[in-house]
Amino acid sequence: MHRRHLLGLSADECHVLLVHHRKLVRWLQPGGHADGEPDPIRVALREAGEECGLAELAVLSDEPLDVDVHAIPACGPEPPHLHYDIRYLLRAPAGQEPVASAESTALQWFERRRLTALIAEKSLLRMERKTRALLGRPS
Repeated sequence: MHRRHLLGLSADECHVLLVHHRKLVRWLQPGGHADGEPDPIRVALREAGEECGLAELAVLSDEPLDVDVHAIPACGPEPPHLHYDIRYLLRAPAGQEPVASAESTALQWFERRRLTALIAEKSLLRMERKTRALLGRPS
């Protein structure tokens, strides 16, 4: 299974948008399955609209910010499998308010400079380090 994810930055690049995933019960970056779409950036933009209600996002790099491969355990009729998350860095325009979808229990902007104190998810923290390197400055 291939998935596409995005790391959404606020217009001032000081905050990152995370969703509280309903099934997994934890804070994650927005994203979802490609559903046959071959262009991973288009998938990331589509997912931003579907999961967060965000449109007109700026793609900060055509290159993926991060690639994460992780095992998904069996669930019901679905056997265990791997997820290949291809992650892109996007920036929201000023004044655009996110809206949670049914897949999430909440959406929240987190201060990037405090992320390590608030979030334990290793892949999110790795994306934050890569974001700092890409932008050439701390949050």
